[in-house]
Amino acid sequence: MEPLPADIVPDRVSALVRFLLLKYRTQELTTRAEMLSRVTRECREQFCEIFSETCECLQVVFGVDVREVDPINHTYVLGSTLGLTYDGVGINGRSFPKTGFLVLILSIIFIEGNCVPEEKVWEKLDAVGVSVEIEHSIYGDPRELLTRFLVQELYIEYRRVADSDPARYEFLWGPRAHAETSKMKVLEYLAKINGREPGAFPDLYLDALRDQAVRAQAEIALNMTRASSSVMSGEFSHSE
Repeated sequence: MEPLPADIVPDRVSALVRFLLLKYRTQELTTRAEMLSRVTRECREQFCEIFSETCECLQVVFGVDVREVDPINHTYVLGSTLGLTYDGVGINGRSFPKTGFLVLILSIIFIEGNCVPEEKVWEKLDAVGVSVEIEHSIYGDPRELLTRFLVQELYIEYRRVADSDPARYEFLWGPRAHAETSKMKVLEYLAKINGREPGAFPDLYLDALRDQAVRAQAEIALNMTRASSSVMSGEFSHSE
C-alpha cells in the first residue's frame, strides 16, 4: 500500500472545517457518517486524527464547539464556545464566526490581571498572527472588531486611562461577558487547549474561585430579594 501524500490530512481537515462551518451557519445537526462522506476513502483510517484536528481548529480559531448529542447514532451539534451568544456572522450569514477572536480577547484580559493596556493587547494579538494594521482573512479589521463591535455588544469595556496625557486606553470585560461566561469557564478552556488542569495555573485559579464566590453571593442576594418581594406582594394583596 502506497503511503498517503504528506498534505492529505491537512487538506481533509480543511475540507471538514468548511463543511462544519456550513452546518454551524445553517444550525443543522451532523453525523459521523456524514462527516466520513467528506473524507476520501484513502483517509478513512485517519478519520479520528482528522476529526480531532478539525474540532481543535473550529474551537480555537472560530470559537465553535462540536458536541456529540447522540452517542448511539453519533450525532453532533455545533455551538459557540463558552456559551457566548455573539458570533459576528451578520445577517447574511456569509462571514466567518468571530467568537474565537472574542474568546482570545477575554482570555488575554483575564490572564493579564483583568485590565490590559491597549498596546499590550495589540502586542499579544500580533504574536498569534493577528495584526492591527492588516485585514484578517477571518476576523476582518481587528481594530474595528475589538474597539467598535465588541464594545457595542457590551462584551468589552474600552476606557481611557485616568489622567493619561496623551490619552491611553485599556480593555476590561464588559457586562455581557460577565453575564454569559465566567473566569472559571475561560480558565477551563485555556487549560484544555494547553493539555493541563485549571489548578496548574494557581494565580488564575484563585482569581476564578473568587469570581465564583462573588457570583454565588450575588445569586443568593437576588433570590432573597425575589422572595421578599413575593411575600410583600402577597401581604399587600391580602390587605386590600
